[in-house]
Amino acid sequence: MSARRRGSGEDPEPHPGHQGRRAVRQERTDDCSALIREKPGMDRRERWTTLSIELRALGRMARRARWLRPSGQWNAARLLALRARENPHQLALAYLDRRYTWSELDANVNRYAKAFQKMGVSEGEVVALLMDNRPEYVFSILALNRLCAVAALINTNIAGRGVMHALTVARPVRIVVGSEHTDKLRETIDEIEGFELSDVLVECDEGDAMSEGFASLDDLVEAQSPASPIELPIPEPTGPMCYIYTSGTTGLPKAAIVTNLRWMSAGILFGHGIMDLDGGDVVYVTLPLYHSNAMFAGLGAMLTTGCAMALRRKFSASNFWVDVKKFDATAFVYIGELCRYLMNQPKHPDERNHRLRICTGNGMRPDIWERFQERFGIEMVREFYGATEGNAPLVNFTGKPGMVGRLMPGQVIVKADLETGEIQRDAGGYCERVEVGETGLLLGKIVGNLTFSGYVDEKATRKKVLQNVFERGDRYFDSGDLLKVYENRWVAFADRLGDTFRWKGENVSTNEVAEILNGAPGVLETNVYGVEVPGSEGRAGMASVNCKDDFNIETFNDFVLERLPVFQRPYFVRLQHDMRITGTFKHQKVDYRREGYDPAKVSDPLYFLNGEQYVTLDAELYQGLVSGSVKAR
Repeated sequence: MSARRRGSGEDPEPHPGHQGRRAVRQERTDDCSALIREKPGMDRRERWTTLSIELRALGRMARRARWLRPSGQWNAARLLALRARENPHQLALAYLDRRYTWSELDANVNRYAKAFQKMGVSEGEVVALLMDNRPEYVFSILALNRLCAVAALINTNIAGRGVMHALTVARPVRIVVGSEHTDKLRETIDEIEGFELSDVLVECDEGDAMSEGFASLDDLVEAQSPASPIELPIPEPTGPMCYIYTSGTTGLPKAAIVTNLRWMSAGILFGHGIMDLDGGDVVYVTLPLYHSNAMFAGLGAMLTTGCAMALRRKFSASNFWVDVKKFDATAFVYIGELCRYLMNQPKHPDERNHRLRICTGNGMRPDIWERFQERFGIEMVREFYGATEGNAPLVNFTGKPGMVGRLMPGQVIVKADLETGEIQRDAGGYCERVEVGETGLLLGKIVGNLTFSGYVDEKATRKKVLQNVFERGDRYFDSGDLLKVYENRWVAFADRLGDTFRWKGENVSTNEVAEILNGAPGVLETNVYGVEVPGSEGRAGMASVNCKDDFNIETFNDFVLERLPVFQRPYFVRLQHDMRITGTFKHQKVDYRREGYDPAKVSDPLYFLNGEQYVTLDAELYQGLVSGSVKAR
């Protein structure tokens, strides 16, 4: 095996505490299992139970507070060195048939750090990473962190001008690219000022040939020893660890700054507070490492708790339970529609034959939450809310279906125009909190300079900060997300600003309508968005429906009339046998909105709700809608 991939290939020491661990976990969650089917309101007993669970989570996190002290000088690379000293032969990382102990992981990171030093990378400089999940991605991130350099994590689903924009924003001194993505860089490298092909380091995936014109990172790493680099800089808690790109609500992707302190805090939150992991656990990560869920709940939890992380290159619903069994996973990280894809799979022999006890993520739809737990035998789903760049994280510690958590001090939901996002202020110029049962915009109070690191682009950072919210001089982070408030500070995700639209004088939540339509016979999933109709105020609802073979439009018609009020009904329906999603399993809406309901542009079957009956939307009917002779009523 090559030096850079030097791992034992054999099973390391068994994890401690496997025997009886599941029973212990069950005992810990017994007191909240009865809450799963409760409505959002709470009685006295439930309030005490919820508070008890939340306090225990805070206690677990508090025990790691020393890592967050400004004088502590902790970062991910120092945590890795600590793990390698304390548990050198314990499993740290698994991928395919490769296994790395903590000492082997540390040695590989040292080799990569020395390779980057040879290339002239120094403290504070940025290196862009563009590759799919694999151990070398982890080696690169931690090696750069060891040098106090910054990793810019590029979304592998973008190409062309998207890649050029991401690189221009980050201003890297070097680019590390997986061999599977070299074509993307070859297309754009000439347009990036100051860069040549030789500035790009290629990490060849197994079996891939080296791309002509690029430099080989593999060759450089092979020549390095596993000893720690000398003259390492001292890490600063407020120093940047990486840039994670987030699109926010509008515009091109923004590079959010993730500091050492922020990464460490998130790792402690997920590893200790949410999942309660230790050296006997394995967290399974199929999400791309360029995404915050994988970086925080995967890599962050792994290093802050000492658990192992099992990586898959890309999510596969058909291979999910094979991997869970193979890696002996006890936890996994989800996002978006991943859990629905698992629900839509045929029954698998291992779907209940596993040690999975908990999963965490965001985007678990209420319509599948309880069925997901019951079918797969997973004790706890802990949904959370959080933006990569935000400062208002929410966690549903009790597993109450549909909720993202309870509002914490400094978090408020204020009245806003749900379509435009414009904040509503009173006569004195201050914001107003929403009442129970209402939907509003989530804000997080900014205290000092530590709770909102912002973006690389300072102008974009300023746009996300609201001032004079409740009193002169206060500052709040604008999340750009709409949440609905329930009793006892419980909140549920409602929609993203820009997705909610107005029709017939009412605000329509795309998320809410999609959840209802997902329960229709023959429907796998729906993506709801608003489209303009000539001569009509606001936007009419349109649903792209990923349907089964037995889908029937008349049955769907009856379901819509029965379950949805007039203003929420999708006036346009597009039938598909797949759904366009992002690299993190979120529904794409922009392209669907742009294509609209023109049969000349859309080859999929289209329907229009003419009165109370869905009819085929052909060219003649489309022209009637455009001319105004046919109305969406």
